[in-house]
Parts: sequence; C-alpha cells; structure tokens
Amino acid sequence: MLLSGKNFMLTKIPHNFVGEKGKRFTATFAKKPEISNLSDNKEKPIPKLKIPKNILAQSAIAVLGLGYVDAGYSGDWSRIGVISKEAEEMLKIAAFLVVPLCLFAIINLARKPEK
Repeated sequence: MLLSGKNFMLTKIPHNFVGEKGKRFTATFAKKPEISNLSDNKEKPIPKLKIPKNILAQSAIAVLGLGYVDAGYSGDWSRIGVISKEAEEMLKIAAFLVVPLCLFAIINLARKPEK
C-alpha cells in the first residue's frame, strides 16, 4: 500500500486507473442497441435446451429421496409446524427404505438407453 498525504493507493491497481490530480477514470460501456436492431432479434429462433427424459426423471427421483432425508433429519419442518414430531420420526424410518429405492431407480434408469 502506498501512502501519500491524504490519498492512498493499493499497489495492485493498474497505473492507468488513477489519472491526473487523483481523478479516477470511468469504465466505458458498449452502446445500447438501436430500436431498429431489436426487430432483427425477433426473427431469429431461440435455441431450445434439449435435456434427455431420463436425466429429468433421475433428477426428480433424487429430489424425492433428498426430500425424505431433509424432512426426517433436519428438524426444521417440525420446528416450524409443517409436520409433527411423530411424522418426523416416521420419515426417519421411511428414509431407510425410500433412499435405497431412489438410488436403485436412478441407477436402473442410467443403464437403460433412451429410445
């Protein structure tokens, strides 16, 4: 750090960042597009994101399994009153069955090729 009088400057700042008499340079941004150019953008088709169905199914199954673990073990849901303590205990036990079934379903979907 370089100290001089009332001003200080970090040494890692490029030398052209601070100009004459301590004035800072401002960043220059690109110009906004003209209104006539906006009509050209509507003509171009927007590329669609193609996600395989088995990836979507695997993601949904994983969220279901993680939901059981969260509801059973976090304690947040029963604390705010969404579920009771008894339901939370039941979800802890059900997680031992649901999570392995979810893993089995995810692995099974990964082995099958998409048609």
